[in-house]
Amino acid sequence: QVQLVESGGGLVQAGGSLRLSCAASGRSFSGYYMAWFRQVPGKERDFVARINWSTGGTSYADSVKGRFTISSDNRKSTVYLQMNSLKPEDTGVYYCAAKMTTRVQYNYWGQGTQVTVSS
Repeated sequence: QVQLVESGGGLVQAGGSLRLSCAASGRSFSGYYMAWFRQVPGKERDFVARINWSTGGTSYADSVKGRFTISSDNRKSTVYLQMNSLKPEDTGVYYCAAKMTTRVQYNYWGQGTQVTVSS
């Protein structure tokens, strides 16, 4: 049974930094994309960043390029999202997600962690 457990959210002032963690378990994630999404009330979940578990290749939403970095520690089976120069518009619930690279939609999701950036 796949489990994704996020941690590291909190309240931070604009310009500050946070690091989110996603502990993944239940299977090998070789051949998977691991991703972070963000959701605010009343809106759909938006893609933030993803990493190819096998190759380390990364992709980012334009709104976070140059500020956020996604990485993985395969030995710890953990994915990280380092968030720098945070803005109030980065506020939301951040979800970790996983899917095989051949799938269109993400089919594994964590419970989410709240990030609030104050101005």
